[in-house]
Amino acid sequence: MSNNGTVAQQSRVTVPSPGCLAAVMVPIVAVLIAASVLMVMHYRQERANERNMAEALERTADLAHSYARDMVVAPNGFPGQEVVRGIAERHDGRLLSYARSEDSLTTTVRFFGEYEDTNMFGVSHSRAYHCYSIVLRKGAEGAPQAKTSPLEECNVI
Repeated sequence: MSNNGTVAQQSRVTVPSPGCLAAVMVPIVAVLIAASVLMVMHYRQERANERNMAEALERTADLAHSYARDMVVAPNGFPGQEVVRGIAERHDGRLLSYARSEDSLTTTVRFFGEYEDTNMFGVSHSRAYHCYSIVLRKGAEGAPQAKTSPLEECNVI
């Protein structure tokens, strides 16, 4: 009460107790820790997936060179379209184009490489592909020689 008999209004500032502050901060810190762990896991999975895809694309280059070697040793000079299609399929490829002339054979083949793609929900098997142009020309001795070139796009069908 005040001196003149009225009730004086007091202004109080309350400070939260340390237990109350901890009760608010602990869930926030836990969510931040969980989010950072998930971000790190996602980053690592993405890098692993990129590595797996790059390895699959490297395998397509190996398949293309192996295909070219088989084309060179095919009997009777330049093989026919069905023989070329069979050679491509043996090397996990798909023949996209076939052009034969008197002294050369040009084929475009799409080669596939499989890899594992990992995410938060599990592992899936994916396929990467790359197209190559393989040109066979008769060399000085009359035997075919192959030149393999990667293509930027696989729009030849």
